[in-house]
Amino acid sequence: MQSFKIKPVIIQFDTMQEFYEQFPLGKGDLLFVSNSIYKNYFAKYEGDMKIINCGRYGKGEPTDQMVEAILRDLVGVSYDRVIAVGGGAILDVAKLFSLENIEPLMDLYDKKLPICKSKRLILIPTTCGTGSEVTNISVLEFKQRNTKIGLATDELYADYAILIPELLEKLPFNYFATSSIDALIHAIESFTSPKANEFTRIFAKKAMEIILSSYKKIVEEGQEARKGLLKEFLIASTYAGISFGNAGCAAVHAMSFPFGGAYHVPHGEANYVLFNGVYQKYMELKPEGAIEELNTILQQVLECRYEEVYEVLGSLLNNILPKKSLREYGVLEEELMEFAESVIKRQQRLMVNSYVTLNQEDVYEIYRSLY
Repeated sequence: MQSFKIKPVIIQFDTMQEFYEQFPLGKGDLLFVSNSIYKNYFAKYEGDMKIINCGRYGKGEPTDQMVEAILRDLVGVSYDRVIAVGGGAILDVAKLFSLENIEPLMDLYDKKLPICKSKRLILIPTTCGTGSEVTNISVLEFKQRNTKIGLATDELYADYAILIPELLEKLPFNYFATSSIDALIHAIESFTSPKANEFTRIFAKKAMEIILSSYKKIVEEGQEARKGLLKEFLIASTYAGISFGNAGCAAVHAMSFPFGGAYHVPHGEANYVLFNGVYQKYMELKPEGAIEELNTILQQVLECRYEEVYEVLGSLLNNILPKKSLREYGVLEEELMEFAESVIKRQQRLMVNSYVTLNQEDVYEIYRSLY
């Protein structure tokens, strides 16, 4: 059986002013936002909304400790609608607060709590990579387990996904690079997923074409060229989100979680480190099938020979974001098997979507090749 759905209503605005005219905020609203976004886009509007300044609770990838601290600060606060404006970390955290009950948090992620959505949810991305605005997934780093864990349930879908290119204008190039590479990997992994179908692959293919064509322009014209392409990147990110929200991500994401969680590497960057190693292993184990279709698409966009696809792709991406080895992040060689064990034990939600079934030894070999 194959299935496909787009749950949130997707609305595009050019500016935050247009959004605010259609979605005025006030009493009963819980707004998740960074301090800079609040100052630039919300401070001038008066209202009785409750503000969660996410920077107060920590920087980087979202953790269980951040969520628990926010919960403590919301004791006694009532709200009917959750609005989140930010990158994947902010969106993933905010999704949880649309649920009726999320404590104990570990029990929620272990699916030991009943899951019931009780608040309306509006998600507005400020990066071009997460896809979180159209997915039913929330990923947290759990400190006591020293890894990231994803919760996937339809109750986490937003009611509205709002796309506003203006919000990306001040995004530093490094954040732009890591987020857009993440979107590219979302598209590629979902394209080769066993759960992929004709509908998911349409969105994945279009996302890949937009991102790679735009990267070529940036490499040719310089980093500032991205500013004329922000709408395209935002749409491509959402396309990729729709695709992986239905077909799933796989081994690249699964393997990035223990590494990224242990060394606090941004999500998109951690995926980038693992990507080439995973797809080289796929090609070694099963060079025919969906990966042939993928490579043909990449060949056409990159304008290279079929056998040069991953070499040319790697060179293009390295011009956008220089790639580092696991060793350069401080990873110890003896940790590689620990990472592999964690992937097999805790990331089966993602591993089942791998193009080829990978066992623990395969996973270890990939880590080792990237060390």
